[in-house]
Amino acid sequence: MGSKPLALLIAGLMSVAGGVAPDVAMAANSASAAHGMPEIAYTRFTLPNGLTVVVHEDHKAPVVAVSIWYHIGSADEPKGKTGFAHLFEHLMFSGSEHHKGTYFQPFELAGATDMNGTTWFDRTNYFETVPTTALDMALWMESDRMGHLLGAIGQKELDTQRGVVQNEKRQGENRPYGRVDENILANTYPANHPYQHDTIGSMADLDAASLADVKAWFHDNYGAANTTLVLAGDITVAEARAKALKYFGDIPAGQPVARQQPWITPLAKSTRGVQHDHVAQPRIYRTWVVPQLGSDAAIQLDLASTVLGGGKTSRLYQRLVYQDKLVDDVSASMAPFALASQFQIQADVKQGVDPAKVEAAIDDELKKFLASGPSADELGRAKIGNRAAFVRGLEKVGGFGGKAVILAEGQVYRGNPGAYRLDLERADAATPASVKAAADQWLNKGDYLLTVLPAGKGFDPVAEDKAVQPLGDAAGRPQPKLPAAHAYSVAKSDVDRSQGVPQVDAFPSLSFPQLERGKLKNGIEVILAQRHTIPVTQVQLLFDAGYAADQGRKLGTANFTASLMNESTGKLDSVEIAKTKQRLGAITRVGCGLDDCSASLNALNDQLQPSLALFADIVRDPAFKPADIERVRGQWLADIAQEKTQPVGLALRTLPPLLYGADHAYGIPFTGSGTEASIKALTAADLRTFQQQWLRPDNVKILVAGDTTLDRIIPELDAAFGDWQAPAGAIPHKNIAKVAAQAKPRVFLIDRPDAPQSLIMAGLLAPSTRAPDNLAIQVANGAFGGTFTSRLNMNLREDKRWAYGAQSFLMDAQGQRPMLFYAPVQTDKTAPSAAEVLKEARAVIADKPLTADEIAKIKDQRIRALPGSYETTSAVLGAMNGIVEYGRPDDYVQTLKPKLEAITPAEAEAAIKQIVQPAAMTWVIVGDLKQIEAPVRALNLGEVQVLDADGKPLADAPAGASAK
Repeated sequence: MGSKPLALLIAGLMSVAGGVAPDVAMAANSASAAHGMPEIAYTRFTLPNGLTVVVHEDHKAPVVAVSIWYHIGSADEPKGKTGFAHLFEHLMFSGSEHHKGTYFQPFELAGATDMNGTTWFDRTNYFETVPTTALDMALWMESDRMGHLLGAIGQKELDTQRGVVQNEKRQGENRPYGRVDENILANTYPANHPYQHDTIGSMADLDAASLADVKAWFHDNYGAANTTLVLAGDITVAEARAKALKYFGDIPAGQPVARQQPWITPLAKSTRGVQHDHVAQPRIYRTWVVPQLGSDAAIQLDLASTVLGGGKTSRLYQRLVYQDKLVDDVSASMAPFALASQFQIQADVKQGVDPAKVEAAIDDELKKFLASGPSADELGRAKIGNRAAFVRGLEKVGGFGGKAVILAEGQVYRGNPGAYRLDLERADAATPASVKAAADQWLNKGDYLLTVLPAGKGFDPVAEDKAVQPLGDAAGRPQPKLPAAHAYSVAKSDVDRSQGVPQVDAFPSLSFPQLERGKLKNGIEVILAQRHTIPVTQVQLLFDAGYAADQGRKLGTANFTASLMNESTGKLDSVEIAKTKQRLGAITRVGCGLDDCSASLNALNDQLQPSLALFADIVRDPAFKPADIERVRGQWLADIAQEKTQPVGLALRTLPPLLYGADHAYGIPFTGSGTEASIKALTAADLRTFQQQWLRPDNVKILVAGDTTLDRIIPELDAAFGDWQAPAGAIPHKNIAKVAAQAKPRVFLIDRPDAPQSLIMAGLLAPSTRAPDNLAIQVANGAFGGTFTSRLNMNLREDKRWAYGAQSFLMDAQGQRPMLFYAPVQTDKTAPSAAEVLKEARAVIADKPLTADEIAKIKDQRIRALPGSYETTSAVLGAMNGIVEYGRPDDYVQTLKPKLEAITPAEAEAAIKQIVQPAAMTWVIVGDLKQIEAPVRALNLGEVQVLDADGKPLADAPAGASAK
């Protein structure tokens, strides 16, 4: 990884004789198109071996999204094998018979983006977006592990990935409320339901997984006929057909895999449970089992969830947050799965409030909704929001979302890549009566109410989880069905796999829009990047301010001011603003980072003018109403309390003041939230003063990216901001002084009782993002700790198996920026892991400097990833932000390739040596003190001090003793 902003991480026909089955080409539905229904044109065909291929052409960028979906997931795991589908997903990244070693390396060298794999109840998928010239490599790799895996999987690979997965499980459970999902599944689905256990499975079952189990799972489930390949992007159907047959045609279909059938098992009566955790406030979860994805009921209930709990305008938010002031947040959501879905209401109970009162208010509002259903206006706003979100998602071809995922989901779950259209049409046709009917039918059934309470002394999470009594078996489970019989065949392959991974020696050129500049009547500079991909325009007002502008003020002022600007204006209250945005399909946000504050608008072009008018009102005329301040203040204080229960939150609050000193502009919690005392003391006058002094027209640049031109956007911006005049008085100055390196290493421990993992975070100071050698610093960090195959990650994850992942990264900053070493590790390996981090830090500047090959790998990866890095308008806008904030030339992105090529190994080595100073490291380790303190002290990393959750020393903690 390179520096990070603070806002913390895929034509000619061939006959059947030519090797593929006839096309099933899906053209745009003329009726839906006439009504403006969003379309993803695609072609689907099936290889003789049963592999389904779906192709979508999108030639806006020279990249192709490759998405492979195996119709097998955790719902298919037999008893005693929980977590096996996910464990196998990890094993698929361990290499194949013709490519030994980690799967990521060829993709990093080719500049792949959005690369990962995931497992869920009903599928396992693998995906990457690659430059068009690397498509053959990607298909070779995916087909090699599909057809040639078992010879590469031995006991060592199994043990490695078992350890990684178990640390992924620990990492999830180490987060506040991290044990909730397992509890809810056990209490909402019967024991014989495929969904009763969570995807990651149990530690015991993971421990019991054998090599024979692994090979049987692959043999039984990973055949070509159980797989869908989606290719979306800069590719033609003819190319896709030929390449799919070439690389996958010789892979056997595999044995038929029985398909789990939908089974909706609503609870016969309402039940309840209690769970304890190290959390800052009680949280209530109320969950119903409802129909599966693709059903009409699922569409209606999704709309109902928006009306009930979809933000500020929703009924539950209005009642529990605004009116009764019982909770800090409340939401309702619909999670659609292939066999059954979950409808859930979640509420964060205010400190001091009886959860029973919250339960009663939720129940009251739900009864009112079931009695009346949504109003026409409520339903209309929900429809617009859903449609706008879908349209925005069409800009990306792959990744965790995007068009490849939409097509794959439709094919795998419903046998129809265009199933999304059916859902859009159903939502469009929904009426208040149809939504009410679905809610009546399903939300009047039994539900499970789980209350999570703050844990007290002597809390034993393992014992509590063991005491949970899951539901027993239920009658009526439908039997899995085998797919229709087919006579599959394999084609003869001309791929000589003994030659290894195809080399990628040519790469497409980067396409990045030329920046255009203009000015408003009042002199505000406007910078535009045209991107005519979807009918959306994004606008960002970038102010030179940020958390650093809190210096000399109450900590958190900048971010709290920005947050209040999202609330109300002189003309509109917060609910009216939220309703207007819903009707316009617009997204607005005001927020701050370390060195800047920004106000952003994402608007549909047919609503741009009214969206800009609303946006200008938000930016120029915030009301800072007392009622808004007090409501947000309560939520803010709850968020700070939550930060102090989260390992990462604790570290990001504690480490910066230790690195920079309390008097430095950066010596503040990097969460930007301030402290309880400062937030409690903030007044409306403080907020207005900050807004007027910093968020003003003579301290802003307007960045625009999207489907517009300079001639068109300038008049529209002038109407909104052209008469905005600066206040009297100069813009304040931020004092970002240079800080000397620490004279000696220091270690700070923070207790998190019963934590199954410890978070190791160590910090050093690096030069500003503006530094002339910034690119060399990024390249060096990429090799050391910033990529999957970096030294840190390969050590602690792949070699030692002590972490789900470990990395080093640099946060962007105008002044000296922090270089952070980050490693969440299993508790019993805390001290050894810290020793390994230190060993790697010492080695990279002494006896094991970065090699020419390591540097070349990162340079190649960065250069070759450029075409795929700016696929979306948001990515273009992010690059513009960096150009403005760090004084870069307008052609910065276009000239990155030669600049990266010019970096020498000596320059990269010099860059990392100036930063990595082991003797100056400041360590913050968050974990169970009674288990980690003595081993960490024995390491002699440096002077050890125990801190409380506020970062204050616990003076009464004797050396070697746990501080409680």
